[in-house]
Amino acid sequence: MPSETGAIRPATGAPGSRRGGAPGSRRGGAPGSRRRAPWGLSLSGGIHGRQGLWGWLFVSPAVVGLVAFLVIPVLLALYVSFTNWDGFTNPLSGAVQWVGGANYHDLLAKPGLDRLNFMTAVRNNFYFVLFVVPSQTALALGLAVLVNNRLLKAKGFFRTAFYFPSVTSSIAITLVFIFLFQGQGAVNRLLSLVGIRGPNWLVDTDGVFHNVLGLLGVHDAPRWANHQVAGLSVWEWLSGPSVGMCVVIALVVWTTSGTFMLMFLAALQNIPEEVEEASHIDGAGPWKRLFYVTVPMLRPTLSLVVTLGLIGTWQVFDQITLVGKNNPTTITPAYYSYEISFQNQAFGVGAAVAFLLFLLIIVLNALQRRILREEVT
Repeated sequence: MPSETGAIRPATGAPGSRRGGAPGSRRGGAPGSRRRAPWGLSLSGGIHGRQGLWGWLFVSPAVVGLVAFLVIPVLLALYVSFTNWDGFTNPLSGAVQWVGGANYHDLLAKPGLDRLNFMTAVRNNFYFVLFVVPSQTALALGLAVLVNNRLLKAKGFFRTAFYFPSVTSSIAITLVFIFLFQGQGAVNRLLSLVGIRGPNWLVDTDGVFHNVLGLLGVHDAPRWANHQVAGLSVWEWLSGPSVGMCVVIALVVWTTSGTFMLMFLAALQNIPEEVEEASHIDGAGPWKRLFYVTVPMLRPTLSLVVTLGLIGTWQVFDQITLVGKNNPTTITPAYYSYEISFQNQAFGVGAAVAFLLFLLIIVLNALQRRILREEVT
């Protein structure tokens, strides 16, 4: 429209345009004409493009390290599990024979020593997980509730004392347990003071459940318990953890509860005090507040603790190496994979054991998440 001086102002462009450009365009370009490179990098060199480029440059060392030291070794181990590699030659050379699924067949279906040892290791580790995970979770939660009590004096001291076994060398603590539970160790000496003759803990092969049944008068396996399941009889599957494995169970529960205590303690401190006060006003006692108020609000932390416990207990190795070496009642799949690989030079079978253990952990963790019904966001 005309101005006061009579001049006509230039048109500002059609509605929706910028600086006189076509509708929907930027700086006069055609709609959608701006080119973008893959991965969010801008060919025009704008600020966002430079940020994307610098981002990939910063994370590239971590990505290269992850691929070089994790992805490639895992894929190579998977390849080795289908071969008869003995560990002395190049696994990718022509001297290594491809055997397909023979290693997995020997471990799962073929009657023989490999299947017997593998199933024995799975049975031992199953009872180890069955006893350790609930025990360490309950103990960690109890310790966290205890040190979170406002009336407790010297909280810092007790938190440090409960957490100290978790930061101590597992080898050192295992050696201490070996000293305590020897045939003439401190534990048996204390038991002898009250007239109890303790067993030779570390090498006792008797199953705990068999010992309990023996006290009830059941010393021989019933006929139905002699049926074979995956290379072991039903009676052997129901033997329970050996006495030696019970020592390892006590050792692991004592050394891992401190770490999980800190996780529960952090979660407890995030619960609003108003929730506890409201439940107290409603007449809920301490135990009801714990099981019906506190524990449900700790479900994410509880799921994390159980998941880490399952993964850690199925991979137990260093304590077994010291306590249960050459003892079939305390051998685990992780130790059996090491033993058959580095002592028997059957790296193909050892790699197959490792991947079967990996699949077992994945399945059990998926089952655990389904049971706890954790919502993943």
